[in-house]
Amino acid sequence: MSQYQAAKQVVREYFDAMEQATPDTVCEVLKHYTADDYLWRGVYPFREQHGAQAAANSFWRPLLGSLKHIQRRQDIFIGGTNIYADEQWVMSMGNFMGLFDAPWLGIPHSRKVANLRYAEFNCVENGKITKTGLFVDVLGMMLQAGINPLPPSTGSYYNYPGPRTHDGLLFDDADPKEGDITLELLNRMVDDLNALNESGSMTCPPEILERTWSNNMIWYGPAGIGATYTIPRYQEQHQLPFRENLADKKFNGHVCRFAEGDYACFFGWPNLSNTPIGGWLGLPGGQVNATMQVVDVYRRQGDKLEENWIFIDLPYWLKQQGLDILERTAGICNPP
Repeated sequence: MSQYQAAKQVVREYFDAMEQATPDTVCEVLKHYTADDYLWRGVYPFREQHGAQAAANSFWRPLLGSLKHIQRRQDIFIGGTNIYADEQWVMSMGNFMGLFDAPWLGIPHSRKVANLRYAEFNCVENGKITKTGLFVDVLGMMLQAGINPLPPSTGSYYNYPGPRTHDGLLFDDADPKEGDITLELLNRMVDDLNALNESGSMTCPPEILERTWSNNMIWYGPAGIGATYTIPRYQEQHQLPFRENLADKKFNGHVCRFAEGDYACFFGWPNLSNTPIGGWLGLPGGQVNATMQVVDVYRRQGDKLEENWIFIDLPYWLKQQGLDILERTAGICNPP
């Protein structure tokens, strides 16, 4: 059996069982597939949950009660060994699709089909899922419900496609040599950006990006920022506003980073910390140093990174600065 087949099989069976789960049965499904000391991490307001019962009550029951007939629509599915520990992880990215039939997190329901972008990391040990990182784009759901809590974004947010090559579902293990090449490229890119942060630079010369990125790179950012295409437009519509309007940028590391074939991914808890000085997301600077939980999923083509799907827990980043967009939305759209 190939190296990651056992872990992938556990996660695939778990996904199939969860798709059949209801608010009443989801806890038992989680208990069946997870370890007794299961640790679940998610975006605000869920954050850290310990044990299957807590993860079910906090995240899964409300979601399944709101997004009916839910389907997991996967675009990328990969496995690998965490570079920080001797652990096998499986990452799935795509959309939870369903009928938005009841309010969720104070977001008014539309009774229409909705796609909740997700990236889910599962650590499998001894046949059980021991740790999960599940990131969803809450702002993206708000936009689909007609609620925009932020000023106009610099990029374009829409229902993003999966890989252009349509080869992201690695149910069979890929050639390990290809994963090594992808991981080495990703590590060089991360090191380049970390060196910029440590230098105190508030900008980024395009030639630094050109070392590791395709000129026709596609960057699929979270709602509130949006997607952008090509290095010049990426710099204009995301990277330079991010670098120029956030000070004290510090890289705090990752919980998990791995690659398989042409794909790689990571998430941190937190990845970054920074201080808004005004302008980013169209908001004033609050001078509050805040942390960012971020997911990156990459596709390599040849010797460059070609596509990048991003999740940033913007509601939590804003919450640390005194703005709870979920509480504010609920108060306006669902008044007592």
